[in-house]
Amino acid sequence: MPEVMLATDRLSKSFGALCVTDDLSLAVVEHELHAIIGPNGAGKTTLLNQLSGELSPDRGTIAFAGRDVTAQPAHRRARLGIARSFQITTLCADFTAEDNVALAIQAREPHGFKFWRSVASDPALREPARALLARVGLGERADLPSRVLSHGEHRQLEIAVALALAPKVLLLDEPLAGVGIDESRDIVGLLQSLKKTMTIVLVEHDVGAVEALADRVTVLDGGRAIATGTFAEIRNDAAVRRAYLGDDG
Repeated sequence: MPEVMLATDRLSKSFGALCVTDDLSLAVVEHELHAIIGPNGAGKTTLLNQLSGELSPDRGTIAFAGRDVTAQPAHRRARLGIARSFQITTLCADFTAEDNVALAIQAREPHGFKFWRSVASDPALREPARALLARVGLGERADLPSRVLSHGEHRQLEIAVALALAPKVLLLDEPLAGVGIDESRDIVGLLQSLKKTMTIVLVEHDVGAVEALADRVTVLDGGRAIATGTFAEIRNDAAVRRAYLGDDG
């Protein structure tokens, strides 16, 4: 039976009177791509923020590979093997694509701080950085400043930066947002290859991509999980159709 890599138990989070995560229990098993979908304001990004450690829940617990990490901050969860991307780019715009990835590789080392001059010339950082860029389809863009890359290439670079942390679980927040058709196809292909080697939690509005990628889907509405199952199962769920897929029947 596959190991549960990431789990929440009765997770709850409110901002004032607004409950954005409501008694949420979720289990993501090893080597599955588990999509989180739902209407705007359903609490998807807030859930990712709690899973990654950027935000603390009010109640409930979060476990990673059977270990309670509820009180662990984001940097410690990253060291344990949880990495994420964000809706808004967090890249260093004036650094090259390779520089961005090399810095992330350096950051995963327990005592990895070095002056930038050393990082810029260290083959132990540069070579794996180039390999990761090739893996995400940016091998020929390694020497370009990230500010000149297209929006879709930014998304690919953000995934490379997350992969530089050598994660066991990858949290992705809308990697296809604002991406064109060709770049979207490239990112879906990349995620299809990555899901064979790691566990992925994907928040995404592109229903077609979710259908193509997800092993299982959890649908949130008002911070609550209203359905979990395969895409076919949740597509035929009456509560999901009412809340998300626009069926009032």
